[in-house]
Amino acid sequence: MRKGITRRSALGTMAAPFILGLAGPARADVRTLKISHQFPGSGPDGGDFRDRLCRQFAEAVEKRTNGALKFEVYPNSSLMKTFAQFDALKKGALDLSLYPTTYAGGEIPEMNITFMPAVVTSYEQAYRWKSAPIGKELTAVLEAKGVKLITWMWQSGGIAARGKPLQKPDDAKGLKIRGGSREMDMMFKAAGATTSNMPSNEIYISMQTGNIDAAVTSSTSLISFKLEELSKGLTSAEGRSFFFVLEPILMSKTVFDSLPADQQKAIVEAGEAVEAAGLEGSKADDRRLSGVYAKAGAQVVEMDGAALDQWKAVARDSAWKDFAARSANTDRILKMSQDV
Repeated sequence: MRKGITRRSALGTMAAPFILGLAGPARADVRTLKISHQFPGSGPDGGDFRDRLCRQFAEAVEKRTNGALKFEVYPNSSLMKTFAQFDALKKGALDLSLYPTTYAGGEIPEMNITFMPAVVTSYEQAYRWKSAPIGKELTAVLEAKGVKLITWMWQSGGIAARGKPLQKPDDAKGLKIRGGSREMDMMFKAAGATTSNMPSNEIYISMQTGNIDAAVTSSTSLISFKLEELSKGLTSAEGRSFFFVLEPILMSKTVFDSLPADQQKAIVEAGEAVEAAGLEGSKADDRRLSGVYAKAGAQVVEMDGAALDQWKAVARDSAWKDFAARSANTDRILKMSQDV
């Protein structure tokens, strides 16, 4: 346990909020907004790019508002627990969060399409959602719940395993796996696995204690949470992948609506401006993931087209079928996803 505890303690040292403030005299009209997320912090020597993305966004907004808006960034769920963040956004108790939208799927079933296995199979396809009917629909669904989507960001990912790599559905039989969403869990159960649900910042301790045998998560999380320390096998994201998850910057609509028009415009523009950095950060971690795990001694494999087709068939007969049957709207959204 000592190794894991030491690692988690080290992450804890990065949990203090990052506070951005441009040099200049104090202003009476300054408003400070808080950004919370579950991922490790970052600094001059690197760290999780999602934390850096929040900082870049904060800096861009502050510059656009001439310092009228300032930000505090709280990594590693140091401000509030991971699953509590979405509800806090809805109520206006939290200003912003970089948050996987699938975590809201229990309350808003439509959002589970944003982490539906094998629905999205490339970044190019994923980013077309923003301007497609499905993107507009999901944006409207979120706003109806009091949450505004500010920055579109997608991540691909892989599978870390305590044993051999999971390359095709047969490899999952008899294992306990963290899927990360209701639908991802359904696919793994259909492949013969059992599942366990937790946010990505709790995967390490679950793998360390043997509570799970494998975990599916983004390339960045596979690196940032040091899962290579516990893994003998990796299915990387450099080949084909059934894993693409939407992890946008979200904002409380109550808070957004309380701002003057020029500050709202600054937030929207800054959110769009950092999307390119989000895409590049995701792709960069996909590229370096295999090297990190190979250096730690793990067996690294890529998923080929045949294996992806097998996973897609399992997902279609389980997760897709269940999602479509939940309501007329989820059925409509699944069909929308197939048109992108």
